[in-house]
Amino acid sequence: MGPGNRPLDMQWLEDFCALAETGSFSRAAEVRSIAQPAFSRHIRALEEWVGVELFDRSAHPTELTAAGRKFRPLLLQVLADLEAARIKARLAHAQEAASLRFAATHTLSLMFFPQWLVNLESGMDVGAIQMMSDSFQACEDLMMQRRVQFLLCHRQAQSASRMDELEYPMAALGTDVLVPVSAAAPDDASRPMHTLEGQGAMPLLAYDAASALGRIVQHRLRHSPDLTMRETFVAPHAVLLRSMALQGRGIAWLPDMLVRDDLAQGRLLRAGGPSWDIPVEICLYRQPNDMSPVAERLWAVLGQAQPGR
Repeated sequence: MGPGNRPLDMQWLEDFCALAETGSFSRAAEVRSIAQPAFSRHIRALEEWVGVELFDRSAHPTELTAAGRKFRPLLLQVLADLEAARIKARLAHAQEAASLRFAATHTLSLMFFPQWLVNLESGMDVGAIQMMSDSFQACEDLMMQRRVQFLLCHRQAQSASRMDELEYPMAALGTDVLVPVSAAAPDDASRPMHTLEGQGAMPLLAYDAASALGRIVQHRLRHSPDLTMRETFVAPHAVLLRSMALQGRGIAWLPDMLVRDDLAQGRLLRAGGPSWDIPVEICLYRQPNDMSPVAERLWAVLGQAQPGR
């Protein structure tokens, strides 16, 4: 209960965290999967419960007030303590089923995770697994909502994500490289149809804003002022961009693990030399708070295999 014995809805606290993170009522409502008018009512109800305004609505993006800045770390600790208490209570129950919950970006869920899991199972009993495959932004949301224990994704240190900014623990599992590729020219199968050394604006098959690979590629392009690209197709998944590249629709920076066979068999050709390659890490983020015993054992196995952060 709060001022005036008003009841407190726990959902309002999660709504507060979403708005403080995104700075946008519409984006926060989307993250929380509720309508924006209802979301706004929740924030107002929480402010009435606290007794002060927590957000400066005149700022763009929306910012925390001084009271909101004081409120946020204390609230995050309360939520973390509640989550830890919930986990420990459930662990005390003898019939709890051990399971691992992963979120993974599409390409890694298909091209990396299955073999990595086989290798992991050689060192521990993994048990039941739940995998959620989606865009990187959606996977981040699942982590921040604590609906999964781990997030598997591509990462580049120069292009930080929310996981990095919030200092979620991370382990590097391997490396990959984004390779600029194009279909072969119709009149010469040994020559790419589109090349980064060509004249004028080159057609770009781009990742959308929800993609981690898109953020990484855009960072590279921003640091290539002599190169002009025009987006001709935008999609969230590397697999779809590969299909468009095979049709000759433009240049796409695709993971080597996805196009290695295409390059070897000449279905796709390099659109630029090795200097245009973008090295990336394959990383696993974990929840910063206590997890189930099987999840903690997995993290311990990873710590024995390679250093984490």
